[in-house]
This record gives sequence, structure tokens and C-alpha cells, in this order.
Amino acid sequence: MSNFRFTRPDRFPPIVKNLIIINVLVWVAQLIYDKQWGLTIKIALWPIETPMFKPYQIATHMFAHSTYDIRGQIVFFHILFNMFGLYMFGRILENVWGAKRFLFFYLACGVGAAAAHLIMQSLMGEYSFAVGASGAVMGVFVAFGYLFPNTELYLMFIPIPIKAKWAMIGLVAIDLFGGFAKISGDNIAHFAHLGGALTGFLLVLFWNKTNRKTLY
Repeated sequence: MSNFRFTRPDRFPPIVKNLIIINVLVWVAQLIYDKQWGLTIKIALWPIETPMFKPYQIATHMFAHSTYDIRGQIVFFHILFNMFGLYMFGRILENVWGAKRFLFFYLACGVGAAAAHLIMQSLMGEYSFAVGASGAVMGVFVAFGYLFPNTELYLMFIPIPIKAKWAMIGLVAIDLFGGFAKISGDNIAHFAHLGGALTGFLLVLFWNKTNRKTLY
């Protein structure tokens, strides 16, 4: 008798679901309390050299997102893109790894993103704060590209499918260029993205060092 049991993948697994809920609730709180209490300034990640830095920001920054632009208009794209990416790729990884490993992976990528941002801010003499789940989500992107390299993805503004491995390499290349080019008006924390991507790659490489099976 076979002991094989088929488990149907969860379309909205619990860790991804709760991470999205937490991020949205924090963003709503930012919208409500930013103008009165400056909530985003308090939970954003500030450089260590500034008096605004607090150790808890290493954790809180990855659950905060941009709220208002310079005209006072609500910014939706930042949190929308991150949560969409987390849902699309994170749910697959959580189904493969399970809840505990995926949660550890996600948080580790967020901490790696914070470390990279703080180090590069110090080396380059720049002192701006960072918010967003982008670093952790970049780790999720890279892990998906590593585990499912030949999965074809349809990206915005590109009419042909692109394999996941090339799409993720492209995203990393864009952040490398953006981090060193210093384009005027670019307020993206590229080195935080790269830190999350590197952390994600190293973790998945370590976890799969004895697993020669390629997933598609």
C-alpha cells in the first residue's frame, strides 16, 4: 500500500496572508497618524550616525511604506507593488517550504536589506531613511528565480514571456545600476533591495546545497 498523500497547495497560505494584513494595517496607521505624530519618521530605518536611529527600526521599517508624496497625495504604488509581489511569489515558496521556514526567510531578507542599507549609507556618506518591504520581497523574487528558473513570467510592458532566472537577474542589475548611478530624483533604496536579494540567494543556496533536484 502506498503512503503517498497529495496535498493541495494553499492559494493564500497563512504567513503570506498575515504579512500582507500587517503591512496594510501599518500603512493605514501611517496615513492616519503621519501628519499628526509623524509615525513614518519614527518607524523608518535611519542611518546609525543620526540621532533618529533606533534599533527597533531594523524590524519596523520592513512593515512601513510610503504614504504621501510632496503634493500631499496618497501613494499607493509602493505598497501595492510589494504586496502583489509577495502574494504572487511568496505563496509558492511558503507552499514549498512551509510556514516556519518561509517566515524565517522573509524576516532574514528584511534584516539583510537593513544591514546593506545602513552599511552603504555610512560608506557613501548619505543620510536618508528607508521604508518598505522591498528588500524582503527582493529576497523572495531571487529565491523563486533560483528554485523555478525556467518558469515563464509575463512582466508589465514586456509583451513576451521571460524566464524567471533572467527576470530576477534583470531586477538585480537594475538595482546595481541605480545604487551607483545616483540618478537625480531617485528615492529608491537600491542597496536595501540588493541586501535582501543577496540574503535570499545565500539562504536558498545553503538550504539546497545537498539537493541537486531542479524545480520548474
